[in-house]
Amino acid sequence: MRGRLIILTAPSGAGKSTIARALRERFPELVFSVSATTRPPRPGEQNGRDYVFLSEEEFRRWIEEGKLIEYEEVYPGRFYGTPREPLERALQAGQTVLLDVDVQGARHLKSLYGDRALAIFIAPPDLQELARRLRARGTETEESLRTRLERARMEMAASGAFDLTIVNADLCQAIEETARAVAAFMQKPIFEQQ
Repeated sequence: MRGRLIILTAPSGAGKSTIARALRERFPELVFSVSATTRPPRPGEQNGRDYVFLSEEEFRRWIEEGKLIEYEEVYPGRFYGTPREPLERALQAGQTVLLDVDVQGARHLKSLYGDRALAIFIAPPDLQELARRLRARGTETEESLRTRLERARMEMAASGAFDLTIVNADLCQAIEETARAVAAFMQKPIFEQQ
């Protein structure tokens, strides 16, 4: 039996990485797909655990060599992508893979894997709350904050393209709602395509 994907996506600051961590604790059988990125590590992040940190030159080489199943330049000079080999290996082994990816990457993966993928959009309650959360991180300049909020507006308009939208107004409630959806999806039979 081949595996399946659980794809979490959201605008930056909506809580998808926090929800992904909670899902990994609740469902230890999930295999976490570690994304590749050209952004520098944040305090406490480890290469290979949180992200595969690459230079832009290395990332472009990975693109040319077909090592990424999806990728995008999310912000100028900031690339993110999903390494192909560990994802395909886990799926061939029949495992369920959890991905924490940007909106374009999530759409692409959903189009590739169809019913084998559950794509969940994590939405902030509104843009004002999203701005508050991003400011609280202490990692944004006012210019980068504006850029993120402009992108978030576009991403929120695309939420209808996903299987489920969960509004993260209350983190505990959003985690519970996401966990219920994941549990139901993991129990649902998926028939092999001929």
